[in-house]
Amino acid sequence: MENVVVLVVGAGPAGLATAACLSQFSIPYVIVERESCSASLWRNRAYDRLKLHLAKEFCELPHMSYPLDAPTYIPKMLFVKYLDDYVERFNIQPKYLTSVESSTFDDDEKCWSIVAHDMAKSTIVRFTAKFLVVASGENSVENIQMIPELQSFLGDVIHSSSFKSGKSYSGMNVLVVGSGNSGMEIAYYLAAHGANTSVVIRSPIHVMTKELIRLGMTLARRLPLNLVDNLLVMAANLIFGDLSRYGIRRPKMGPMTLKSKTGRSAVIDVGTVGLIKKGIIKVQGSISKITGDIVEFQCSKKISFDNGESMLNGNGLPIKEYSNHWKGENGLYCAGLGRRGLAGIAADAKNIANDIKSVIGAMSS
Repeated sequence: MENVVVLVVGAGPAGLATAACLSQFSIPYVIVERESCSASLWRNRAYDRLKLHLAKEFCELPHMSYPLDAPTYIPKMLFVKYLDDYVERFNIQPKYLTSVESSTFDDDEKCWSIVAHDMAKSTIVRFTAKFLVVASGENSVENIQMIPELQSFLGDVIHSSSFKSGKSYSGMNVLVVGSGNSGMEIAYYLAAHGANTSVVIRSPIHVMTKELIRLGMTLARRLPLNLVDNLLVMAANLIFGDLSRYGIRRPKMGPMTLKSKTGRSAVIDVGTVGLIKKGIIKVQGSISKITGDIVEFQCSKKISFDNGESMLNGNGLPIKEYSNHWKGENGLYCAGLGRRGLAGIAADAKNIANDIKSVIGAMSS
């Protein structure tokens, strides 16, 4: 049995940020991670050409900026290096290959009892903790959309986290299911490498450029969101034109308001819209069923595909709405599950550390 003040579960950006904020207050903690490294999602599952969608000033973890010569939009490998430097700066030492199996709150002792599996030693590890921070990540679990008869599909079905490059798909008929940032980017990379690419766009989405989102986030610090939204939509219409003729509809709610109220982000265009306009990428509606390698859409169109791709987030998002999502009962917290990206992770980590500090202060006074 190991007694700790704070147990942090997960050594991704959220867990690392929480650890750094706790260390600023000299609050003892232990951080456990089921993988063999920190930020395994970024190292092992993010595709090669990934860049952060937001400008670097909105993607810093607490208490450490990017190098002055870093590009505005940070590529995958530079972000991984930033995380490694972050670990070194704050002397964060996760217990790797340690998977939490269960956690229960002891009402009598007023603490958390956690059972974990040390996979390296094949032993059970037990912790008691006054505070428990869940920072396992909202994208940590693959969740492939349930489609009727998907299991009978004769081609490959992979999650976006398994996609690395479009090179191996040249000449294939590929369907990308999901029109979020990952889905639209992967559709572009597939088409750029010669795949016959279609993308399912079921719901209205805002399509923006990186520069527009950066402008919007900067203006939102000083102006009402509805005013910022109007400016962004006007600018996007000038840049992209009317996309409804291509099967892309805008939501009634503006992009900044939509993000604030629902967590749904605008899609940052990397060239996908241009390929859609040229007919190189085909836009499809909702899927009704799959028979063998034939996908039937609700418009009754039937197309044969070699591969299917699902782009949905993992489950396990907080029950509480933003911005009270990070705090639970009995010293339980969650970091990085508010669907607010790295800026949200930084805010969660600061809030959690400040709250734990205040609770410890109240207990000692």
